[in-house]
Amino acid sequence: MNADPTDPLPLAQALIACPSVTPADAGAQDVLADFLESLGFTVTRLRFGEIENLFARIGTGAPHLCFAGHTDVVPAGDTSAWTGSAFSGEVRDGVLYGRGAVDMKGGIAAFAAAAAQHLAAATLHGSISLLITGDEEADAIDGTAKVLEWMQTNGQIPDFCLVGEPTSQISLGDVIKIGRRGSMTAKITVHGKQGHAAYPHRVDNPVHRLARAIAAMIAAPLDAGSAWFEPSSLQVTTFDVGNPASNVVPAAARATLNIRFNDLHTSSALDGWLRATLAQYAGRFEMETSVSGESFLTTPGPQVDALRDAIAAATGVTPRLDTGGGTSDARFIARYCPVAEFGLIGSTMHQIDEQVPVAELRALAAAYGGVLRAFGV
Repeated sequence: MNADPTDPLPLAQALIACPSVTPADAGAQDVLADFLESLGFTVTRLRFGEIENLFARIGTGAPHLCFAGHTDVVPAGDTSAWTGSAFSGEVRDGVLYGRGAVDMKGGIAAFAAAAAQHLAAATLHGSISLLITGDEEADAIDGTAKVLEWMQTNGQIPDFCLVGEPTSQISLGDVIKIGRRGSMTAKITVHGKQGHAAYPHRVDNPVHRLARAIAAMIAAPLDAGSAWFEPSSLQVTTFDVGNPASNVVPAAARATLNIRFNDLHTSSALDGWLRATLAQYAGRFEMETSVSGESFLTTPGPQVDALRDAIAAATGVTPRLDTGGGTSDARFIARYCPVAEFGLIGSTMHQIDEQVPVAELRALAAAYGGVLRAFGV
């Protein structure tokens, strides 16, 4: 790729041209590794299972600022509905189109270009690194979490990490995420005794038991929110019996719940509360829980202030600090170091004709360059 390394557009186009629909890499990380090595980064390729990841670093001292992102993308969907090829990376009327343009190959290209600008214009005082995974849009098992384990073992944990998720909502720079809610799913089976509906004294209706338990769970809000988080939310996503007979009480009833919880809770405490409620109302039951992430918060302070001020200076927009939305790989990073998220406007991510104005892509690179300066690297 013979192009100006300080311009994010050519790299973004080259990355989009790789159809890296998760878990496939399709050469995307080769493209990025070649680019970073040309700037002087030491690139370590890290394959876990079938997932390609990389860690790249330039410099050995502090402060150490890491950029985290992912080269995998969601499927293109109905390709006939795209106005061009989903993986062409073409520019039309000043707009870059393609799967990953926003989420988040454009963000990766912007940071890489910002690093190129920084290295060309200033003496490197600290370290710049990139943690790039190919397993963010899928199970997130063999990606960021395992790279972080490798980083800790090898003394590569940064002083601060910036995740390039598309956090901006209306204008570039209007939102920085400094935390996320946790997410827990509970699959519940309540057992009863099957029998004829006309003889209720001979049956034990599990539907009634499960309904009473769920009614108790949703009778009152989990909380009213906290200083930086909106109220936690419990949503019943399924309630299944699978009973085709209207005159038969079934032997079991099942439900699935999803809880998005703030920093007033932990998944273990919520698990205990669910089990206690089921024990009170449901009788015989089984419950399996899975947790995709705990809630986390990077408490505002000098580092968050430096990030916010740098973005405001570059974009002319003062960012709002936010913790909304779903989960991201920042949930893994928060276990090791302070982390925040900032990137492009996310209005077209995962959509047909995903797109970003080229001017916005270049403005993001300038903002990331300002962050590098603000952190003194």
